[in-house]
Amino acid sequence: MDGNPTYDIFVIGGGINGCGIARDAAGRGYSVFLAEMDDLASGTSSNSTKLIHGGLRYLEYYEFRLVREALMEREVLWGNAPHIIHPMRFVLPYHKGGLRPVWLLRLGLFLYDHIGGRRKLPPTRTLDMRRDPSAKPLKPLFTKAFEYSDCWVNDARLVSLNARDAADRGAVIRTRAKVTQARRDGGMWQITLEDVITGEVEEVRARLLVNAAGPWVDHVVADIAGKDVHNVRLVQGSHIVTRKKFDDPRAYFFQNNDGRIIFAIPYEDDFTLIGTTDRDYEGDPADAVITEKEIDYLAQAASEYFREPVNRDDIVWTYSGVRPLYDDGASKAQEATRDYVLKEDAPESAAPLINAFGGKITTYRRLSEHMLEKIEGFLGARGPSWTRSAPLPGGNFPVTAFAAELRRLQERYAFLADAHARRLFRLYGTRAAALLGEAGSYQDMGLHFGADLYEAEVRYLMENEWALTTDDVLWRRTKLGLRLDRQKVAALAEFMAQAAGDRKPGTGRKIAAAAGG
Repeated sequence: MDGNPTYDIFVIGGGINGCGIARDAAGRGYSVFLAEMDDLASGTSSNSTKLIHGGLRYLEYYEFRLVREALMEREVLWGNAPHIIHPMRFVLPYHKGGLRPVWLLRLGLFLYDHIGGRRKLPPTRTLDMRRDPSAKPLKPLFTKAFEYSDCWVNDARLVSLNARDAADRGAVIRTRAKVTQARRDGGMWQITLEDVITGEVEEVRARLLVNAAGPWVDHVVADIAGKDVHNVRLVQGSHIVTRKKFDDPRAYFFQNNDGRIIFAIPYEDDFTLIGTTDRDYEGDPADAVITEKEIDYLAQAASEYFREPVNRDDIVWTYSGVRPLYDDGASKAQEATRDYVLKEDAPESAAPLINAFGGKITTYRRLSEHMLEKIEGFLGARGPSWTRSAPLPGGNFPVTAFAAELRRLQERYAFLADAHARRLFRLYGTRAAALLGEAGSYQDMGLHFGADLYEAEVRYLMENEWALTTDDVLWRRTKLGLRLDRQKVAALAEFMAQAAGDRKPGTGRKIAAAAGG
């Protein structure tokens, strides 16, 4: 047993919180091992509404601390990753006799503008819906609307980039690796991992264990502690993606008759994203799929606002995720807190376990900092907090320089179509040049799989971002699954299997490990 590698910190979970914690810890000088049983962001973290936001509706539930922290993080994260995060304006239509009185909306938006240290994002303004272009796709019910700021994020890429940066700073990132046992042994954790592809087993030791397993966090606690626990409330959130319902670059914030809200957001140039639902969920989070009732709910709620109703024929894709909200006893799923809670389990002289419950994408960096404060209490401090001003891979340019940096990429790779260059820069930022290498034409980018997906990009994702399957590439690292038919997906699958070396038994995990580090 003593020959097993030993790390300061072992992180269970490759979602946004796990990868954020691993990145922060590695950057401070701790040795870190992260294990994810599936792909990075394969659970909750790729199934969000794709927003970096304070959460305007959480003000109704008096979540002032959470909203303030989230609002403060918007511009921090935008500065960290201006390629995958960008500002977005939201239109909140109002009509007399609506669900919330106009004074309440004004007060909420005033707080939203002022409690979070907004500097670069523009403030709220009132729109005359008899003249404003945002009224065009809506029913003629509204004479007034409020327009406010938040940010859009490519959620799954935010996870991948945190993992990539953690690995660049020395962390071991292991995907498709399930923790089958974790036990305390002489002041250390003895952890057993199984490669879910090959069945290969390995053991590592760690001084401290972080449980950031998201919807599975209670399962991990139960397996380790051997007792039934109920710290999280699983809430299903589902979305539909439709053909483009409006041309305006702004998003809409719709208030439903039941008091809930949904967003309608421009998505991937040619589509509209509508969501989310909030319903309690029971069962395995991996099995979550949108229900017929949820599809009807979202279509009907959006149709209350749009001139052109949302029909099932409009829907091109759906997705559903389970949020692991900290169980605060709220009576309704939409009222449960989105705040995070960190709990220590550290019997005297025994190896410590720290569990992360709840949270939202917007506050992942602050959750990581708070986790590191707890880790320092056990392992001692190694380095100062540093992530506030550190760009994520590809994001090393000012937020005002996106257009200039994109132009620079287009000048270097003049053969790229404008839309293709923009997509690559949106996903990879300045690291798009590493992906493209010395290519001087599309022929130099290798096999073409459809849309604007080429071999060079697939190889980059396999070698640098732990991509092993077509879903990893088409639905998490990119959203090109919206544009490729089954035949093209099958061709991509065949290529990826071959590119992985026809994965002989025992090699799958090593490919993933090499990508990490």
